Amino acid sequence: MEGATAKGVLSHLSLLEVQARSRKTQPQQSSRAKELKARREALMTQRDQLRAEIQTHKNLQKLRASMDKQHPHEEEGEMDEDSENSQLLRLMARHTQLKDLLYAHHIIGGYNVIKTRQGKGLCVSLATAYEGVYLETYNLEMDLKPTLRISRHNIPPFIPLNRLAEQNNMQKDMRMFLDTLNQHLNAFAGRKQQLKFVKELHTSVEVMESNALCSILVMMFTVPREKTPVLCTLDYTDHTRCLPTRVHFDCEDKELSHSPEWKKNCSLLQQTPVHKALITMRKMGNIV
Repeated sequence: MEGATAKGVLSHLSLLEVQARSRKTQPQQSSRAKELKARREALMTQRDQLRAEIQTHKNLQKLRASMDKQHPHEEEGEMDEDSENSQLLRLMARHTQLKDLLYAHHIIGGYNVIKTRQGKGLCVSLATAYEGVYLETYNLEMDLKPTLRISRHNIPPFIPLNRLAEQNNMQKDMRMFLDTLNQHLNAFAGRKQQLKFVKELHTSVEVMESNALCSILVMMFTVPREKTPVLCTLDYTDHTRCLPTRVHFDCEDKELSHSPEWKKNCSLLQQTPVHKALITMRKMGNIV
């Protein structure tokens, strides 16, 4: 009798243990089910996006093919149901076509070259740009015989043209010479454009000094709270870049330039175009 009672108690305890384990695993299973459901929904969304991108890519390929064959209306009939989307697709196709043309132009040298004097000379055009805006274009006219020689040009006199030709061995590597010259010209155009923006956008900043190459820029600005004037010198010793290699502050308050705040301003001016750096400095309350 006692054995039967003990067995009954053990069976009951075993049942309770099984029920307890079941209650523990149920929340885990529910949480896992929610994770799997969320993952499934995310994958379905990703699938739909990929399908839409594939369809858009196919439409773009069709439009590109028709545009490359100079039959721009060949595929328009298939997209007339939604004129807004078809117009957007045509703009995207035109954009990719222009990008491909620009890439091809870059691969072959990126310079416009024409023959002159019945093939006895060459004229090379080098266009400068800053922040996506085309600026001045410079030209080099060269004699091909008896040796390659620059005969005429409109390169600014402060660009060391002859030294660059010698350093880059223009006779053997014309591309290297043009690339280096292009770096100098575009960097000069960028620095010149930045100086223009400083004068136009920052009337409270006084430009004290600059030179023809725009390789030195001295500005005066004021600290708001103390009304203390600060003289800032930007030195562009690397003439192939638009950013200064050295920034120096002069102020009556000798501790100002060593403060953490103005050390950040120094780094900002070295890493950001000057007109944009001044906007940030004004927003931070460092200058008027």
